[in-house]
Amino acid sequence: MSSYTTGGGWQAEILTTGQARLAGLAQRYFCALPWAAAAVRLRFVSNTFYAPGEQRAAKVNDLFARIARRYDFLNDLQSFGLHRSWKRRVVELAQVSTGARALDLCCGTGDISFALARRGAETTGLDFSPQMLEVAGNRSQKAGAGRQNENPHFIQGDAQQIPFPDNSFDIVTVGYGLRNLTSWQRGVDEMFRVAKPGARLIVLDFGKPANALWRAVYFTHLKMSVPLIGLLFCGNASAYAYILESLKHYPAQLAVAEKMRELKLANVRVINLLGGAMAINYGEKPV
Repeated sequence: MSSYTTGGGWQAEILTTGQARLAGLAQRYFCALPWAAAAVRLRFVSNTFYAPGEQRAAKVNDLFARIARRYDFLNDLQSFGLHRSWKRRVVELAQVSTGARALDLCCGTGDISFALARRGAETTGLDFSPQMLEVAGNRSQKAGAGRQNENPHFIQGDAQQIPFPDNSFDIVTVGYGLRNLTSWQRGVDEMFRVAKPGARLIVLDFGKPANALWRAVYFTHLKMSVPLIGLLFCGNASAYAYILESLKHYPAQLAVAEKMRELKLANVRVINLLGGAMAINYGEKPV
């Protein structure tokens, strides 16, 4: 196996033909041991869903098209259900009042969108992936006609080109989506543009722990455990290997906070979760 250094200074490995054959043989002879075979496959997993620049959107769209139907289950599995409490924290910070207009960007299957709507917000969920929106729409239907007021309105769109005029929303959120944009800075600019004066802007995403030891443990988890879960329960390790690769190219919570300050947001805060492994960025558009 040979290695090279990426632009971000990360070591990447290249499989030789012999190593690839070895992996295949190991899978064949250890097929009676699913965890062993999975570990062998995981050792050679490639980041097929990450691409820089203009190819980024197409790759991300392909990724979520593949995992949409098992997305919620795998989120529960890989976070031990903790993502639900982190999203509740986002909704608490939103300070929803009845009739407030809320926009949930990169809404996925709608967790944050539904929670905002249940609090009384007139909520729009926007996502790039039609497959994820289909799952969100099915959740709306299952909620039943008696709860239509608590159901968000879902639309397909690009968080870097939000199809709403300036100063439209009292709350703008994005959960686990800013990192996936071709330009996360453009995403924050758009959040700012569509937010009304006094609106809350809230970002939840993977973070980078300040503690070097914890960061190493956490990145090892993302490199090994999370793709293994994707392989065993989704049949695709690359889809979840993407998380670490995208995080390597994302400056995380401190840079998002700095961007919010550049936009002159008030009360800018970074709320670290799990020692910074996850983070919430919060800011308010000046009145």
